[in-house]
Amino acid sequence: MLLGRIGVWSVGLTHGDRAEAREVAAELEALGYGTLWLGGIPGDNPQADLAAAAEVLAATRRTVVATACLSIWTHTPDQLAAAYRALPAADRARLVTGLAVSHAPFAEHYRQPLTAMRSYLDALDAIGTGPPPSARLIGAHRPRMTQLAAARTAGTQPYLVDTRYTARARALLGVGPLLAPVQTVVPLTDPIAARAAARTVLAPYLTLPNLTRTWLDSGFTEADLQHGGSDRLVDRLVAWGDTERIATHVTSHLQAGADHVAVHVVAEHPRAFPRAAWRDLAALLPTA
Repeated sequence: MLLGRIGVWSVGLTHGDRAEAREVAAELEALGYGTLWLGGIPGDNPQADLAAAAEVLAATRRTVVATACLSIWTHTPDQLAAAYRALPAADRARLVTGLAVSHAPFAEHYRQPLTAMRSYLDALDAIGTGPPPSARLIGAHRPRMTQLAAARTAGTQPYLVDTRYTARARALLGVGPLLAPVQTVVPLTDPIAARAAARTVLAPYLTLPNLTRTWLDSGFTEADLQHGGSDRLVDRLVAWGDTERIATHVTSHLQAGADHVAVHVVAEHPRAFPRAAWRDLAALLPTA
């Protein structure tokens, strides 16, 4: 499945106004974005992800639509397979299912994440009518989950990572498995305002082991994780500034070994549609 080089990651496409979401999906396809990633918010209605995927598929003709990422604790293999089977065959051919173990504070039954993900994939394989391995991704960060993704799915979509991580992940995955990191973007040029907006995004993740260990592996220190995150952490994880500066940051992941980058533009409200920023970036990014 061809994802294109650049996609859009948006909570609005999943949980925003539904009429506007369909309109926006059609515009993003016309702008040339290869994949529309349906982002989620912990605690929101988990079944909205699958319903939104069907809506966005119906509103578009060519663009790949991807869930980013479904928690395996809130979507059983049977539910996922049933939702996948309910789609028209042409839509199934454009759907990528992102799966994730989430994080312990966000998942009531969190336990042995690697074993749980392996068992979930086994169950999907046994059902046989859900999304095939070639249409699955794992939201992996740590090495063993990344290796599982390479062996059992099309690849990985890590979140809140820098280009050093992208280069390490590419080396671990080798040639073939998809590497499609999410790049968070703040379209503000004032450093104080931009970093403040970025820290709002980072705040829920600064104590989560899967991510903090990943950042430490990229050369950050414990001090970088304190007080909302150092400027160094913010500037490497979040692209901010004018459109040209942001586009350079996004494409640096491609140069580091990513196959695709999903652009997450931070809006005033997470369910909003930052259409002006998407339009401006489409003019500078290699969306094809």
